[in-house]
Amino acid sequence: YLSTEAINQSDSKLSIMAKTKELSKDVRDKIVDLHKAGKGYKTIAKQLGEKDNCTASKGQHQILGENLLPSARALKMGRGWVFQHDNDAKHTAKATKEWAKKKHIKFLEWPSQSPDLNPIENLWRELKVRAAKRQPRNLNDLEMICKEEWDKIPPEMCANLVANYKKHLTS
Repeated sequence: YLSTEAINQSDSKLSIMAKTKELSKDVRDKIVDLHKAGKGYKTIAKQLGEKDNCTASKGQHQILGENLLPSARALKMGRGWVFQHDNDAKHTAKATKEWAKKKHIKFLEWPSQSPDLNPIENLWRELKVRAAKRQPRNLNDLEMICKEEWDKIPPEMCANLVANYKKHLTS
């Protein structure tokens, strides 16, 4: 199956606010407080006065058409593959569902607020934790840090995530 993280890495939750400007401590603290209060990235960006440019406002079916289908072809997945998404509103929108039905794409039923079982989701989380520890100050720092931390992730970690996948599904 394919996941949103695997095919649309550019859809970073940081992309809304991640300009090349450095964020002040007050702004960083506000972001953390809003996140801890359960606010989503779109709400946080609006409260910080950032322009809304997230993928939810772009036609998700267009993004999936430009990324999902070419990825499935490039991976030689053939027919019958299943797409896993995170139940974000943009993935469950009526227009997205209609587009997927027209393209004969099956979605994996996935309960909201469920733990991430997909190996790539756990790998992205590991990268995010590593990057956050280094406290990037702007988008350029974030990009450099992510590349450095990605290179440090041992192949054994990836292999373990895949090897333990079936165990997580059955537990």
